[in-house]
Amino acid sequence: MLAQLIINDFAIIESLSVTFSGGSNILSGETGAGKSIIINAVNLIVGGRASPDLIRTGSDRAVVEALFQVPEGSPLAGSLAEMDIPFNGELLIKRTISKGGKSQVRINGCLATLHMLSKLGPNLISVSGQNEHQLLLSPDNHLYVLDDFGELTRDRLAFGRVYRNYYALKEKTEKLRDLLKREEEQRDLTQFQIQEIEGAKLVTGEDRELEEERRRLMHAESLKEIVFKGYHTLYERDDSILSALSILTKEMDRGTSMDSNLEQFKKGLESVQAQVEDLSLELRDLYSRLNVDPKRLEQVEERLELIRRLKKKYGFTIEDIHSFQEDLSQRSYQLAQKQEELKKGEVELEEKWENLVTIAIRLSEKRREVAKDLENKVEEELNQLGMSDTTFKIEFGPKAANDDALSPDLPESAVGPGGIDSVEFLIAPNVGEDLRPMAKIASGGELSRIMLALKTILARSSSVETLVFDEIDSGIAGATAAIIGEKLRSLARYHQIVCITHLPQIASSGELHFLVEKRVSEGRTRTYITPLDRGDRINEIARLLGGKTISEKTLAHAREMLSS
Repeated sequence: MLAQLIINDFAIIESLSVTFSGGSNILSGETGAGKSIIINAVNLIVGGRASPDLIRTGSDRAVVEALFQVPEGSPLAGSLAEMDIPFNGELLIKRTISKGGKSQVRINGCLATLHMLSKLGPNLISVSGQNEHQLLLSPDNHLYVLDDFGELTRDRLAFGRVYRNYYALKEKTEKLRDLLKREEEQRDLTQFQIQEIEGAKLVTGEDRELEEERRRLMHAESLKEIVFKGYHTLYERDDSILSALSILTKEMDRGTSMDSNLEQFKKGLESVQAQVEDLSLELRDLYSRLNVDPKRLEQVEERLELIRRLKKKYGFTIEDIHSFQEDLSQRSYQLAQKQEELKKGEVELEEKWENLVTIAIRLSEKRREVAKDLENKVEEELNQLGMSDTTFKIEFGPKAANDDALSPDLPESAVGPGGIDSVEFLIAPNVGEDLRPMAKIASGGELSRIMLALKTILARSSSVETLVFDEIDSGIAGATAAIIGEKLRSLARYHQIVCITHLPQIASSGELHFLVEKRVSEGRTRTYITPLDRGDRINEIARLLGGKTISEKTLAHAREMLSS
């Protein structure tokens, strides 16, 4: 429960501290005194939006602190353990808003994030204000109310995860299908390119060798003439170089008998003679190989033209062409892999869809079971709240186009993140009237009572400790207000109640009563909150009964209301 609330420099509140009881706490006061500001501060504690505009004029920051007494076994204990926040049965939350727009959160002295605070909030306080009347008018919220009543919220969230997983796989599969479609359009070109390169049977370096051969074939006659002259000059002619060397070697051999120093020259001449002879024989062999072959030249030209054409299409070198071919082959292999991946994805998608529909139908069946129970309980509560002739029904409007909402043969359009159901609350406030959407016929007072009925029903099974009602008395008065006061007092047996009201019937039902008032001091407006003793409480209830003029009769009425 909310044990203590401290507010500093928030809106027109300079400094305020209030200690609540564990039962029913009533807040009353003139319009504009600051009651709703207190509720706004409570909303900050449970993760509400902060704004620098909320800081009191002249201050640098606003601070809201709340101390909670948490019973053993509360879901909060597990959440705090997950957040690594120390906990011993008390929970202190501090929210600071700075002028720069930054908001700081501390939980039991530890720095925390707004997300962490928002996770704890739903288990701490439930705030019901006049804006919830509008929420109640929207059929989009009716499904959540039904799920809360039937304890199906976890089922809906679990279904939502399955739903998101299915559509994530569907999106991935569709992207893969589109990619394959584009790649398959290029598949024929890829196969042609692979076959063209493979058919050429290119060998690394052959282009350089072919260019060399081409030059030889183009100049074969000139080369034969050069080689022929060389061979004859070295070997064949009578005055060939080899003949001259032979004669000179013999002379050196004869001279060695006269001077041994000529021996080295003789050996050098013999070596040169041998080299010239070898060169001559090589030239002769080369001459025999040099042929004028126009047909071979044509073949070489064609081969070089093929290589040039492939280089122009696929790369600057034969190595580049081979690399491009490998890329094409890899792309073709990956295409086959992706096709296989698509087949598996489509099978998995079909399985996930069947599972999704099965879970959705099971969730819908559970909702239809608990809907009857909720209808009966709402009518019982409304009967106690002075709407005894009201009929309340929950209409299931399937998203499916067909009438059979629970058929497994559903189109995808029939399934949403919350399942296959759309739910709307229908009422007939008077006997003999047709059931119609609540948004079309419910008055403000009826909406207040319907909301209180739903809150009462949901609160009995809810783990939230504190229920805050901000002017739930909108649109009601008289006996109905007294009934609502009794209902709130009944709820206080299960939960701590904090209620802002302008009605004496409700104000007199509380165990503890606070007066919220606005005063001007030293040129500044300040909001104060004061716990009322019995005498002050009688005066406040009398004010609520009679306005500015309070008679003895009004005071007597106030005493009677408080006593009863």
